[in-house]
Amino acid sequence: MGDILIFVLVPAVYLALLLLYLFLAPAIVALRGAALVSELLWRYCQLLNGVLRLRTPEFVSVPPYRPADELAHRNYFFGPATRDLRQLLTQGRRLYIRTVTDAYRQVTAGQFTAPSVHRAASVPYGLTLYVGLGVGAVAATPVLGTLFGVQALGVALLTAGARLTALTLRGTDRTVMILRGLPRGMLCPSCFERVPYPAYDCPRQTCRRRHADIRPGTFGLVRRRCACGERVPTLLMLMSRDARLSGHCVHEHCGKPMNPDAGHMPELILPLIGGRAAGKTQLMAAMVKSLENTAENGGPAIRLADPESTDNQRVLNEVLELQGRTRPTQKTLPRAHSFVRGSGRTEQLVHVFDTAGERFVSREETDALRYVREARTFVFVLDPMAVDAFWTRLDPAGPKVDRTLASTVDPEDVFSRSIQTIRTMDTPLDKSRLAVAITKRDLLTNQPGLLPDHPDDSDTAREWLGDRLGLRNLVKTMDLEFGEVRFFCTAAVADDEGRVDPSIATFVGWCLRG
Repeated sequence: MGDILIFVLVPAVYLALLLLYLFLAPAIVALRGAALVSELLWRYCQLLNGVLRLRTPEFVSVPPYRPADELAHRNYFFGPATRDLRQLLTQGRRLYIRTVTDAYRQVTAGQFTAPSVHRAASVPYGLTLYVGLGVGAVAATPVLGTLFGVQALGVALLTAGARLTALTLRGTDRTVMILRGLPRGMLCPSCFERVPYPAYDCPRQTCRRRHADIRPGTFGLVRRRCACGERVPTLLMLMSRDARLSGHCVHEHCGKPMNPDAGHMPELILPLIGGRAAGKTQLMAAMVKSLENTAENGGPAIRLADPESTDNQRVLNEVLELQGRTRPTQKTLPRAHSFVRGSGRTEQLVHVFDTAGERFVSREETDALRYVREARTFVFVLDPMAVDAFWTRLDPAGPKVDRTLASTVDPEDVFSRSIQTIRTMDTPLDKSRLAVAITKRDLLTNQPGLLPDHPDDSDTAREWLGDRLGLRNLVKTMDLEFGEVRFFCTAAVADDEGRVDPSIATFVGWCLRG
């Protein structure tokens, strides 16, 4: 009877219970699978938070894009977003394998290796959990893949949008530059080359890293973040007047500071051509002083564009007010004497180049004056006292004229050599204008017959140069070479109150007209 109970009834009851359990097993499988899927999703969300926000060492598996010597932090959608995707893929795969493996190990330990109940009950339950884990592992794969795919698609779309935004901003900035008359960039006042976009120093005083190209792109769209953490605008049109950065020339042989206003307004390049002691520096000083006089009387505003120009003009103003003579221009390559004229949308950055007269005599010397390529208005400074015919017509009985104040270089020689050089630089002279400034009018006022009858009239001054000084060939050459030529008799002097001779105002107005 005992054997029947042990070997017949007990197995029958066990089998009956197993059959009953089979009805419950699918629910257990579904619940265990759902629990595994939930656990994987929760862990994946923690992984997302760690990779995208916390960024602690345990969530870093791919080295960062930014090398130690990189000057700025990359925009998230120009590298770091792809790096985060790679980290999520790598660590997500590891997380999936680790979570599923750990779940199987827990079932094995709890139901097979060291069960807390009889194996007759733990083994079927353990097998059911195995099936549930398998179902959960299979079901979680497309869910996690979909989440990763959605994120990858979002990153791809946002990356494309960021790059398109960068191109749009660059195109807008480029259009603004073209509208400002700067299609090839700004002129460096030191090396005379065109700079497509200056290099800018970080505004933080303790940093001063120099960023070679701040335009929208890899390191930022509207702002870039310097390695020190300082935010730097990426576009010239985003820099307010009070927050303009310190720009520098990007050419390797230069690297010198540029005008703070460079790129923010149209530029006008005005070269002064003339022989030694022809009066170029004095004329340049009188031009700026005359504009300052006009501004004081309600005319367009004027301000010097950089510290060097400010210091130079201060000295030149003192010389003008003392009615002295400026010292000869140094033979070294000049830095532009720059000022900003106008206000608001009428602002214009003017570069006046005063070059030593010796450079216009030697072809090798004039070749270095690359700024003439960009000029469309030229000033030829003509000293009538440098012409021999001037002295032959001088009345011996009249007031004496100090010959030591005359230029020692023949104007025709200076003009011909200069034009030859300018022509080799592909400057379209036939589309350019020439202002001929006949200087030292103040020295000739008391000499009857030495000045034109109507010195303020261009045609009269033209005839006077040809008939009285014998420069008819020079005048014809000027008319042939340039699209427009205008003659001015100028006196680069100021009275005791600092008012410049009126002849300068007319001359400057014509030069800045374009």
